[in-house]
Amino acid sequence: MMQSKRIDPLLRRAQEQEDKVARDLSERQRALDTHQSRLEELRRYAEEYANSHMAGTSAAALTNRRAFLDRLDSAVLQQAQTVESNRTKVEAERTRLLLASREKQVLEQLAASYRAQENKVIERRDQREMDDLGARRSRLARSEDTHGESA
Repeated sequence: MMQSKRIDPLLRRAQEQEDKVARDLSERQRALDTHQSRLEELRRYAEEYANSHMAGTSAAALTNRRAFLDRLDSAVLQQAQTVESNRTKVEAERTRLLLASREKQVLEQLAASYRAQENKVIERRDQREMDDLGARRSRLARSEDTHGESA
């Protein structure tokens, strides 16, 4: 079996791996986008709630309002941490994709090199066969000339 054919299963596996990592990256990016949207919504809501004025409210209502604002701030902080965690995961997936792409590219270059070597061997063999055929024809023609002259 030719070397270029033996590397084909490795190339297919590298392509499958690259495709899988690309899908994983896409899923991670979607998750990051979703968490980022939630964070922006939470921040907007917290800001709107903090800026809304409650005229003539009791001390209990103000205490409840402060407690709710604290919970909103805590939710915003937690969501920001989730976004950062997801951002780190996206970067890790990007790195994995880059490595998988490089691995596939190296295998493609190796396969191309093998094919080029194989083509050179085939071309040399074909040239040798053509040279041998030409030499045989030349010998045959001389042989016929020699036999034709003696007859």
